[in-house]
Formats: sequence, structure tokens, C-alpha cells
Amino acid sequence: MPLAFGIDIGGSGIKGAPVDLTSGELTAERVRIPTPSPSTPAAVAATVAELVAGFDLPADVPLGLTFPAPIKHGKVSFIANLHQSWTGVDVPALMSEATGRPVIAVNDADAAGVAEVAFGAARGVPGVVLVTTLGTGIGSALVVDGVLVPNTELGHLEIDGEDAERRASSAVKEREGLGWEEWAARLQRFYETVEMLFSPDLIVVGGGVSKKHDKFLPLLRTRAPIVAAALRNSAGIVGAARLAAAGHR
Repeated sequence: MPLAFGIDIGGSGIKGAPVDLTSGELTAERVRIPTPSPSTPAAVAATVAELVAGFDLPADVPLGLTFPAPIKHGKVSFIANLHQSWTGVDVPALMSEATGRPVIAVNDADAAGVAEVAFGAARGVPGVVLVTTLGTGIGSALVVDGVLVPNTELGHLEIDGEDAERRASSAVKEREGLGWEEWAARLQRFYETVEMLFSPDLIVVGGGVSKKHDKFLPLLRTRAPIVAAALRNSAGIVGAARLAAAGHR
């Protein structure tokens, strides 16, 4: 089978698994290692190398990696959820040196978007697909007729005078003890704003909270259909693997 390896770097954990590029399914159990603290580039690179070394991968298996920040020409432009020393770092170069393999790097929400379009809830949908991930922040991916528009960072839109994700992420829901209806009202403002700006044909909602999509998606009113992501927490791994196999730059 055509195979690639995906790694998903998050603020609390670094996860990886090999991916069947035909089906989008993981071919081995996903392995998770806690993100080191402090999460400096050297410490995270060492953890990624440890993760990859735990799998018996042929030398020609492409390796793709997600990162919780915008990645422009391989470099981190700004960082919110890892150590601030990541700003300006060339992620593919760092990880290639650590693992001894060529590595591509992509924003984590962008990877999830690519996976949902290729194998998940947006498969076969033409036009503009907006994929959002609700977690510590709000990640976003915009895919137009199968082509990724990278680094949209729509969670940082200013809505009602405040950074959108500071009012409407699932982390805020937990921290403020919001009920589903109260949280959905905040999400409504976010989704109606991005829908006004981008007129998507489909909105896909991912992140860990999407497993409880029945609690809040029916409360949202959008012009475009709004559905739960299909790949859940594997989306970043699958998308990174697919982009690595495609030689993404």
C-alpha cells in the first residue's frame, strides 16, 4: 500500500502513526508522547525523533508533521501554544536533522482540513470548504476545489472587539463553565462572521469536542451545511501524511 507517516504536534502531546494513503486509515496504533516542558525547539525535535524511531519505517516513507502555528515557507511566523523561541524557526530543517529523514511541516488545522476533504466529511464536496478545529484555540483551514489556502488563522479574527477564540474555543467553554446553549451563542457569532466573509459551501467542525457535536451543532444557524468532522483526532496525522506524500512545500 502507498504509505506515509504523520506526526501531530500539540501543546500537551505529540502523536504519530503510519497512514494508508489510499484509505486514509492508520495502519498501526497511534503513539502519543507528552509534549516536553519547556517546549523548546530542541526538546520537541528530540521527542519527534523518539516517536519516529519507535516505528520500523522504510527509508523512503514520506514524513509529514503538523505544527500549532502558521508555517510560511517552512518557518514559524508567530507562536501561541508552544515556547516563544519557536518564532522564526525552520521546522522542516530542524525536524529533518533530528530524524535523519526529509520532513514537511504544515499548520495543524490546515492538515486536518486536507484530511477531511480527502477522506472525511468534505470528501467529494466542490467549491469552498471551511474546516474549523475547536480546542485550546480555534483553528481553520480553507480548501477551494481541493486546493488548500494555507494559514488562514480565522480564530484570531476580531469579533465584537475581542479575539474570536478567546470567547468561543472549547477551552473557554470548559474554563468558564459554559452550558451548551451559552457556548453555541458564542460560536454562532463566529460562524456567521466567517460565513459572511468567505461564503463557504460546507463548514466542517472538528477538534476533540466534535465527538459531542449533537449537543451544539443543531443550535447553530448557518446558510451552508455545518457538519461534524469525520476523522476526529486522527485528522492532523492523516493530513500531514497526505501532504508529505504529495511533496507539499
